[in-house]
Amino acid sequence: MSLVKLTIKGISYSQTQNGAYALILNEVDGERKLPIVIGAFEAQSIAIALEKEIKPPRPLTHDLFKSFADRFDIVVKQVIIHKLVDGVFYSSIICERDKIEEIIDARTSDAIALALRFQAPIFTYKNILDKAGIYLNSNPNEDDIDAIENDDILSTPQAFGQEDEAPKGETFSQFTVKELYEKLEEAVQNEDYEKAARIRDEISKKES
Repeated sequence: MSLVKLTIKGISYSQTQNGAYALILNEVDGERKLPIVIGAFEAQSIAIALEKEIKPPRPLTHDLFKSFADRFDIVVKQVIIHKLVDGVFYSSIICERDKIEEIIDARTSDAIALALRFQAPIFTYKNILDKAGIYLNSNPNEDDIDAIENDDILSTPQAFGQEDEAPKGETFSQFTVKELYEKLEEAVQNEDYEKAARIRDEISKKES
């Protein structure tokens, strides 16, 4: 299976749902976006890594892992989002020490937080992107492009709520697949990536 390189677009959040965040990944050679729902702590850690000038007074967990890895000459070479099951993304961290490669399973949010700190590339498989990728617009106009480029990236610790492993919010299990696709299109048009990710995950469950 072919790998597709991804970049981080930013993090969106819900004004009304405490703890609900979506990490937005961009397809490098395409127009699709891959939203992944993550917890508040991981969102904060990723945002701080994106904003180079922000230095927390004490190292976050992912910073500690980076320091530990540096001390023992462990390098993160790349991160691969390799599986999607029932709306849950599974990732692997490819590490190297003394020219020996190791593969470590990790939550996707943790893997990406570490990839940023090691400046390691992020990949997923084409079939996962085909299944879970979202087009913002089939024919984006200039205003749409400007909106994408100006997406806010959360950067300050004060922007984040309490850590929430399973953010509470609207459920979509009662809708048909057709209705879910309609709601997905509406959420994407409104740039509500967190909602779009949840709808996308529900579609994945129903179609699996």
